[in-house]
Amino acid sequence: MNLNKLKPDIRYLNDLKDVVYDKEWLKTAPNLELYYMYRDLAETETDFMEIIKHDLRYDITILKPNHMGREFNKTAGHDHPIVPGTNLTYPEIYEIMEGKAIFILQNSEKNKIKDVFAIKAKKKDKIIIPPNYEHLMINIGKTDLKTCNWVSRTFSSNIYKPFKVMHGFSYYTLRGLFGVKWVENSNYKSIPKIRFEEPNKFYNFNLEKDQPLYKLITNLNKLDFLKNPQKYDWQ
Repeated sequence: MNLNKLKPDIRYLNDLKDVVYDKEWLKTAPNLELYYMYRDLAETETDFMEIIKHDLRYDITILKPNHMGREFNKTAGHDHPIVPGTNLTYPEIYEIMEGKAIFILQNSEKNKIKDVFAIKAKKKDKIIIPPNYEHLMINIGKTDLKTCNWVSRTFSSNIYKPFKVMHGFSYYTLRGLFGVKWVENSNYKSIPKIRFEEPNKFYNFNLEKDQPLYKLITNLNKLDFLKNPQKYDWQ
């Protein structure tokens, strides 16, 4: 898929100023371009009509290998709305196309974190965001991090405001001498110890690690769990 002819939505440092850890660095930092979002993509018009028919959306996001002072480059972090008639938020599925990433997923209630875990992922790895988990991704590599994702097109916008109020997620990822240094966000009242999970957890959804996510265009029924999470077992 050629992105060169497409105009992305760009997230600048000023867009993330409320969730950046290194406030001293932020005072004099230029308004860097941090990441690019290409939304509602398809390789052909036929594919696009098929995607719309199934109420889905395919996106690509590219994070630069910039650093935000002591912190790795990251997305702003967001949540999804609740599926009508349920108590579950819409899930999402990502694939790493290039680079190295860490995903942070947290289940929060106001200023308390009920659960938080991280997933380290590389090229071809898949990450499913289960219902009721807020999420962000971080570029921990030295090159661009390129990801793609499928999500329901039923809702039009993500939820960002709670994380601006709390100045980020429950953990920050700083550049340490031997890799990632994890620092708790003191704005939360209660944070459990972060745990770590492997990528490619598919919840019995009959997905394959080595199959590019876009190839699901031939069988989008496999992604029904993105629209109707209440029908599936998320244990």
